[in-house]
Amino acid sequence: MSERTDSVSLPRKLWNENHIKKYFFPSEPIPRLPCSDPMAQELISQEKPVVLTDTHLCDSALKWDLEYLSENMGSEKYMVYASKSSRFKYWDQAKVKLHCQDFVPPTQRVDMTFPDFVTKLRDWKPGDDRLYLQQGLNNTVGHAIVVDFLQFNWQWLNIQQKKNNWGPLTSNLLLVGMEGNTTPVHYDEQQNFFAQLVGYKRCILFSPDHYDKLYPHPVFHPHDRQSQVDFDNPDFERFSRLNEVRAVEAVVGPMDVLYIPMYWWHHIESLPELGHTISVNFWYKGGPTEKIDYPLAPRQKLAVLRNVEKMLLDALKDPAELGHLLRALVIGRYMDTEQDTGTG
Repeated sequence: MSERTDSVSLPRKLWNENHIKKYFFPSEPIPRLPCSDPMAQELISQEKPVVLTDTHLCDSALKWDLEYLSENMGSEKYMVYASKSSRFKYWDQAKVKLHCQDFVPPTQRVDMTFPDFVTKLRDWKPGDDRLYLQQGLNNTVGHAIVVDFLQFNWQWLNIQQKKNNWGPLTSNLLLVGMEGNTTPVHYDEQQNFFAQLVGYKRCILFSPDHYDKLYPHPVFHPHDRQSQVDFDNPDFERFSRLNEVRAVEAVVGPMDVLYIPMYWWHHIESLPELGHTISVNFWYKGGPTEKIDYPLAPRQKLAVLRNVEKMLLDALKDPAELGHLLRALVIGRYMDTEQDTGTG
């Protein structure tokens, strides 16, 4: 049996509901299950989210508090993003240069050593830039961190990779953020095991069939794969299908591992507890498609939509032509004109 509450799936320490923002959409809890539960494996095989409670995936990293990381990450400079707001919306520098020279980045990259990063976290005061360290775990980190990393439960991960026919592991990202930091809703094109080490995060997920309800930026935009919708200030007039949005969500804490299937939209918030949160994710490429069943699954439809958009952009070269061509292709031919909202 999964552990359920009326609002969100909670870790072992029940979370104070007063810290949970209320949004405009309803949500249901993501199941919380031991990794040995057959239902957990069934959900992963069906590419549905689940919180796994006892993988022991990162037990060797549960000691990765700020002091331990400061002492052992070494003297290298690591990737830190600074933001005037609590929102850390990813942007693609290459697409700025190619198509959007007037784009104003919402965050700035400021590389710094881990001790310098911790000092800025502890000295932070209202009005200062908020910070979020997002660093790949590779051979640039200190020896002790590498030793801890090698002691992760790779056997369990390898079983999952093989059992679900995934491609190779592409990266592991260490995430250290301030409480209140938010990664706005977006989707990734890889499978993700999201392991929480320190503090608590609220993870809100939406199925891939929300493509036309969450209004992603165009593929040429620096915010590609991210929604245009601001959850704190939703524009229902511009984005008329927002009232159809339905979510699943969970609060994850130390030792929890959330499976985020590829193409599932997700919105992540660092909740108040210690003043900061620490997480590690494991990204895998999707496996080869040996057989296509019809009708297509929602994530397959999303992939088709994305690839059609990318192919048209490659052919036209000019992003200004893309929207006009897509509208000419659809309006008056594949839908009633009164149903066309002309939005997003």
